[in-house]
Amino acid sequence: MTQQQLSGYAPTPPAARMENHGSRMVKIAMQSGQDVFARTGSMVAYEGFVQYEPSPPAVRQMASQWLTGEGAPLMKCSGDGLLFLADYGADVVCINLNDEALSVNGTNILAFDAHLQWGVQRVKGMAKFAGQGLFNVGISGTGWVALTSRGTPIVVDCGRGEDETFVDPDALVAWSTHLKMKGRSSFKASSLIGRGSGEAYQLAFSGQGFVVVQPSEDSTDRLRARG
Repeated sequence: MTQQQLSGYAPTPPAARMENHGSRMVKIAMQSGQDVFARTGSMVAYEGFVQYEPSPPAVRQMASQWLTGEGAPLMKCSGDGLLFLADYGADVVCINLNDEALSVNGTNILAFDAHLQWGVQRVKGMAKFAGQGLFNVGISGTGWVALTSRGTPIVVDCGRGEDETFVDPDALVAWSTHLKMKGRSSFKASSLIGRGSGEAYQLAFSGQGFVVVQPSEDSTDRLRARG
């Protein structure tokens, strides 16, 4: 085996705080004083000196409200070097927030800058949608966030036109919190072959912002992928 054969897999010099290494891994340029919260157990490799603190105080304060079934799912990472994270082969999308706010399904969080404001928040109007909980994680400020997706995601810019963007709730990963959101129901063709009750629910988004959608409509996919 030669170095030339391996060169395509070697890490490249960092061009951003968080960026993809392939489609299923995030590379984070760690610096002293710039900590990261990451999903517990997601570290796959690192270069340099990186320390990990499982269930730090900031996370323990949120643990009683976190409804993903994982108790305290975050660890704090600090130090200098390159940190590589992944989550059971899920695709990864990196988002740079610029004084913006996201509402994220807790099971889709991989990492985010520790200086960002965050907390568990109630999502209004979601109780009637099968597979979705009543709580998400709100992340806001200026900094980086890495999300996971079961398959290659689509990021829809809702501000490009006047039409609303409709999303299956079970495929929804994250959205800009200042978007307007409402629910609607419609006939579901899959009921003709015994898969449903005949009624489907969608969420309609409009305004300035974006929505991240994964190619999976089955909420149990998130649990199977982690099991």
